[in-house]
Amino acid sequence: MTAHNESNSAFGGLETPDTLTADEIEARARDLLARLSLDEKIWLMYGDTPFWSGLADMMDGGYNLRVWPAGAVPRLGIPGIRFADGPRGVVMPGATTFPVSMARGASWDVGLEERIGDAIGRELRALGGNLFGGVCINLLRHPAWGRAQETYGEDTHHLGSFGAALVRGVQRHVMACAKHYALNSMENARFTVDVTVDPRALHEVYLPHFKRAVDAGAASVMSAYNSVNGEWCGQNEALLTGILKEQWGFEGFVLTDFIFGMRDARKAALAGQDLEMPFQMLYHRDLRELVERGEVPVSRIDDAALRLLRQQVRFAQGRDPDDYTPDVVGCEEHRRLAREAAQKSIVLLKNEDGILPLAGVRRVAVIGELADTPNTGDRGSSDTRPGYVITPLQGLRAALGDGVAVEYYDGSDPAQAARLAQKADAAVCVVGYTFRDEGEYIPPDLMTRFAPNLPQPSPEEEPVARTLMQGGTPDEEEGSGFGAGGDRAALTLRPEDEALIQAVAAANPRTVVAVMGGSAIITEAWRERVAAILMLWYPGMEGGNAFADVLLGRVNPSGRLPCSFPRRAEDLPFFDKDATEITYDLWHGYRKLERDRTRPAFPFGFGLSYTSYAYSNLRLARDQLGPDDTLVAEVDITNTGSVEGEEVVQLYVAAHGSEVERAPKELKAFARVALAPGERSPVRLEVPVADLAYYDAERREFVVEPIDYEVVVGRHALDENALRARFRVR
Repeated sequence: MTAHNESNSAFGGLETPDTLTADEIEARARDLLARLSLDEKIWLMYGDTPFWSGLADMMDGGYNLRVWPAGAVPRLGIPGIRFADGPRGVVMPGATTFPVSMARGASWDVGLEERIGDAIGRELRALGGNLFGGVCINLLRHPAWGRAQETYGEDTHHLGSFGAALVRGVQRHVMACAKHYALNSMENARFTVDVTVDPRALHEVYLPHFKRAVDAGAASVMSAYNSVNGEWCGQNEALLTGILKEQWGFEGFVLTDFIFGMRDARKAALAGQDLEMPFQMLYHRDLRELVERGEVPVSRIDDAALRLLRQQVRFAQGRDPDDYTPDVVGCEEHRRLAREAAQKSIVLLKNEDGILPLAGVRRVAVIGELADTPNTGDRGSSDTRPGYVITPLQGLRAALGDGVAVEYYDGSDPAQAARLAQKADAAVCVVGYTFRDEGEYIPPDLMTRFAPNLPQPSPEEEPVARTLMQGGTPDEEEGSGFGAGGDRAALTLRPEDEALIQAVAAANPRTVVAVMGGSAIITEAWRERVAAILMLWYPGMEGGNAFADVLLGRVNPSGRLPCSFPRRAEDLPFFDKDATEITYDLWHGYRKLERDRTRPAFPFGFGLSYTSYAYSNLRLARDQLGPDDTLVAEVDITNTGSVEGEEVVQLYVAAHGSEVERAPKELKAFARVALAPGERSPVRLEVPVADLAYYDAERREFVVEPIDYEVVVGRHALDENALRARFRVR
């Protein structure tokens, strides 16, 4: 069977401006299902693209150029899935490139994330797509993870809040896909590693953020490459059916991670895998025969097809096509949003003697290759194609104008950099990582490993297949669309970067270091030698302008760390990027550091401001609560400084007298508040008591203990001035 959707419409013949009820959506999906033949139902369950030509296109850079279709049935107007990736923006040319997810997590601004999702969804639909694959919510267990930049942080509550917000925003326009389900937080070993996890760690730490995305209405969930408790995620019945579809009541569809996301068609179908992406592979080859032999029941095919049809009908209706004209893509409004996101994501880690914001300077030395290099992040599946990228150097020059001399040097010779810095009123070093240091990684022997699962090439495809099997690409001059990437080799900066910082700081006491990277970086070799440190992450297409805004005080920094910055790698969980087996437990990030009484360099939730804030009058609406109640806390926040700013108020809860081992405290709520100088505002924070439960493995359910709890409200996880109040759950 062949199919092709000629229309550029994201939802083809299903598209209608009418708004259907849930019952009407279900009825229409079931009507379509009844009109499909068995072959057409199976056709819905895999990518439309033939394997060898599709892979050749993808590896020549095509992945980030167009949508990837699956299950189009033109005779019934079914467009099928039209997938494009993210998460820092739609990966197709011209779309807006936002800061990476980790940066956006540093904003602690859930409303902003929903607006970003709205922009992404609108652009994808204008580009002919209908499924956004960029809601990456894998928990950051260890900062060496190569794709840390694609997620939001180390805490499940924070992570779930952002994932749900992105889902809500994107799904104003198209379907959203939450990924990679589950326990996918190693890059080099993702195709081979088996993660062992006990029920409590699984349900308390590694799954709640996925449930938040499902509860927000996510249309789809992408299974991960890795194995969990002995079975590959793409064919793991306990994860896909037992938890996702039965316990959580998920009505959307599950799709594989691309190409190698499942190993066995029968196991995958029976486990609850609905869609194999993006090519004609195992389902195309095996599924019809498995049904004919009775090894996969027709009811399972009907279930998968209905799930796919239900979501296509759901998102085809209620939208005006005039909202998705080409001029939406990369428009000025979205570029302004990218700048706002970068402004709010930058974290001021150090500001000795108030050196920042820079003022009264006549000569600034800007040093470091990354100051003048577009650096938006990984070059794998999340790589974007913006119309431009503003570098830190460009942003500073534009902001300072002709009245200030901005002198640039790439930093290749630390001695020359020091001489330039010595003559300047201030020196700005821009250092850090690029796609060469961290990001998506494809092992050179991957095709050989999966050879038994690959379709046999036709005689015409044989030359291309041979080249691809040998690790090449059909067009060697263009090369693969995927960068080097992989898990980090170290958590420190490169030695040459550290030497450069030390040389410049020795030459100029007014040295500011701006760091690019996807997660935590160890700074012990140099942080005490410099006057100021800013964490830029990978700041998107408007990052250079946002950097200048913050550096010069046009914007007050308000970013807060979404992950702990340790002093030593030894303080973190075990990490082996080449592991074939690993155990995940309850302990990582601020939870582990505080349990072990190990102080980080910069704690979770930390970030400085150009103003100061005072917390006072913490009050609880009630100090006796039942398991179905909601904890309501209010605290007064005052801007005690001289400039306006935005504070991130964080509420943690500690359990006292628990019968099980628990973290010293856990984040349970947060809020941003904007305050003018001298302004005081009450901030209300709510926590359902159900969120205080632990998972009882024997009872296979969450349990709220009737014990004393303590609310801790402060500026970060280790705030010594945090306010505290106790309450009891009956």
